[in-house]
Amino acid sequence: MCEFCTKHGDGKIWFNNAANYGNDLMADLKRRDYIKDFFTSTIEEGAVTIGRLEALYLKKKRLPQRLVDKMVSQAKEEHFGQVVTIEDIRDIVGKAATVVRLPCACRWASMKKENRCCYSVSYTPDAWYQDLDMGYFGLAQDMGLESITPGEAISQMEKIEEDGAIHTIWTMMTPFVGAICNCKPVDCLGLRTLSLNVETMFRGEHVACVDEKTCNGCGTCEEACHFGAISSRQGTDGFMAVVNPEQCFGCGLCRNSCPQEALHMVRR
Repeated sequence: MCEFCTKHGDGKIWFNNAANYGNDLMADLKRRDYIKDFFTSTIEEGAVTIGRLEALYLKKKRLPQRLVDKMVSQAKEEHFGQVVTIEDIRDIVGKAATVVRLPCACRWASMKKENRCCYSVSYTPDAWYQDLDMGYFGLAQDMGLESITPGEAISQMEKIEEDGAIHTIWTMMTPFVGAICNCKPVDCLGLRTLSLNVETMFRGEHVACVDEKTCNGCGTCEEACHFGAISSRQGTDGFMAVVNPEQCFGCGLCRNSCPQEALHMVRR
C-alpha cells in the first residue's frame, strides 16, 4: 500500500476515495491558481528541466540525491502520478459526471504536436478543468475541451492501450485527482523521469503474475513491458517468463500481449 493510500485513502486505495474528486476541493485558491498556470509552469518548465537532467544523467550516470529528493517531494505535493490498469480506468471514469478529452501537454511541450490522449473527469457539475488555459495549445476554450461520455472515454482508452500506451492518473495539487494520461515512456514527462531514477509516480496497485503451467516462454510479454520488469528462465520444459515485482509498474500491457493468456494481474 502506497503512502497516499494511508494519507488520502483512509487505508484503502487512495484514488478510489470519492473525497479526492470532491467539489469542496475547488474552494482551495492555491489549487485554482495552480490549475490556471499548469501548462506553462508545470509542463513547459518541466520539459526544459527534464531535457537538462537527461543530458546531465547521460554524462554523470546519476543525479545528485538532494536534487532527486527535492523533485519527488515537490511532485508529491503538486502533480504526482500512479500507474493504473484498464479495470481501474473503467471504475474511475465510469463514475464521472463529466469527461473531457484534451491534447497531451507533454507532447505539445516537446514536439508541438497535438495528440488527444489525455482526459479529465469531474464528479460534480462544477468542473475543475474549466480553469485550464487552452490558449496554451493555440485553441479557444470551447475548442480545446472535447466533451465526451464516460463510455466513449473508456472505449477510447481501451483502444489506446491496444497501441501500447500506459494509463496513469495525476493529481492537481495532491490529493485532488485531475488528469488521466495514456502515454508511452518516450512521450510522457512523468514516465521519462523514471529513466533518470526519479520516481514521480507510484507503481500500480496490481502486479503481473505468470501462470507457469500456461507460459511457453515466447518472449512477447518481455517485448511489451516498458519497465524492464520481465525476463526469462529455463525450466524443465523450456523457457518461462519471470516478473520482477519490484520493477513491475502494474500497467497490464504484458497481460494484453500474451498469446497464451499466461499472465494476469494480482493485488500488489
